[in-house]
Amino acid sequence: MVWPYRPLSYRVKLALFLVCALAILFLFDTAYQGLNTFSRLDAVEAERDLWQRPSDVIQALGSKPGDVVVDLGCGSGYFTLKLSAQVGEGGRVLAEDVRRFPLVFLWFRKVLKNDRNVTVLHGDPNDPHLPIKGVNAVLIVNTYHEFTDSKSILNHIFPSLVSGGRLVIVDREPRSVGASSNESAREHHEVSSAQVESELRHAEFEIVSRQDRFIENDPSNETWWLIAARKP
Repeated sequence: MVWPYRPLSYRVKLALFLVCALAILFLFDTAYQGLNTFSRLDAVEAERDLWQRPSDVIQALGSKPGDVVVDLGCGSGYFTLKLSAQVGEGGRVLAEDVRRFPLVFLWFRKVLKNDRNVTVLHGDPNDPHLPIKGVNAVLIVNTYHEFTDSKSILNHIFPSLVSGGRLVIVDREPRSVGASSNESAREHHEVSSAQVESELRHAEFEIVSRQDRFIENDPSNETWWLIAARKP
């Protein structure tokens, strides 16, 4: 039996047109918002370049072309993208974070910049899911104070590094007298260089250098320290 052809009514056509138009407008608005966010992010990072001393941080890391480097707690990729250029096409940057939203932004950024040597990793609070071996260097910037179990994180980093591999940690020094205890300092998103050095030594890392006033008077008038360590 052949059913007779019945053309769509005017109302149905109008409804379909409106749905398609709204979908297109939504996609254009989403794309615009995304591009606007990327633009603002680039501006924020340009300002960060003025005080964060990224070239000195990377120099302390000792990374070179062909290396495998981990940016632990990478966020939206401020250091990841710089390390990508540093290690070159023959190297690899493992960008890890426990937060999914910044990793989505980083994934789009690396695609737009065609940084094929960047691998985005979603880690757990106590396990960054690093390869067992073969990593030349690990960078942790403004993240160590967030660790709920720093001992577990260090115990995962140690076996991932090659012999002589470096671990560089940069974070903010506690600035208030009331934040002198470890628990109180972490509540203020701060951690002392002395505490971190002790934890590194306990994890069998060798301390290469420690700069307690690596950055002075950042935009929030805080002091940052830098510790470079190595796996024996």
